[in-house]
Amino acid sequence: MDESGLRADAELNRQRLLAAARELFASEGTEVSMRHIARHAGVGEPTLRRRFPSKGALLAEAFQDRITAYADLAETALTDPDPWHGFVTFVEQIAGMQLADRGFTEVLTMSFPASIRFAAERRRGYQGIQQVIARAQQAGRLRDDFVPEDLIMLLLAHAGVVAGGGDQASRFSARLLAYLLQAAKTTAETEPLPPAPSEAQAYGGLLRLSASANRRRK
Repeated sequence: MDESGLRADAELNRQRLLAAARELFASEGTEVSMRHIARHAGVGEPTLRRRFPSKGALLAEAFQDRITAYADLAETALTDPDPWHGFVTFVEQIAGMQLADRGFTEVLTMSFPASIRFAAERRRGYQGIQQVIARAQQAGRLRDDFVPEDLIMLLLAHAGVVAGGGDQASRFSARLLAYLLQAAKTTAETEPLPPAPSEAQAYGGLLRLSASANRRRK
């Protein structure tokens, strides 16, 4: 086989491995083993290790499109002429991503130093969220004490529904989101909320939820 044929085979293996990783991360979470991914792709683990020398490298590549989509959704919400509708639509779309992919919530908490693009896209998404929230508050539709970490808390609660809802997860999701979004709206009866967690505390909660789910699966 000539060099071009070898390159084509290598790229085919790479795509097979990414497809297998995305499928397993979505259904089982990010703790699935590299060996299991290689077996699911129909290749040997050494082949996987040659293409992706670490689990972090594989995760960053497998979820790059999801993180980009997350950031894009925040920016799209900013173009909605109704700031509250933009906020609600963004929350519902992110919840939909959680329903479709168990690994998505987990990977939002992770750091991949070797993937500058991944980090930049996650930062772009967080900055977009801040603007979506501020815009809805300026319109008088979102309570003034709502902060970006409250959205993380909302996603934590929703992740629990996704993990435990089974085949009823989509129904539980719709009802939970309705309750939480209603609580976030500005009304004459709202009372001050308890102090919000810090960004680090909010993401730490996501990590603990992931660890707890993994222990239950063992």
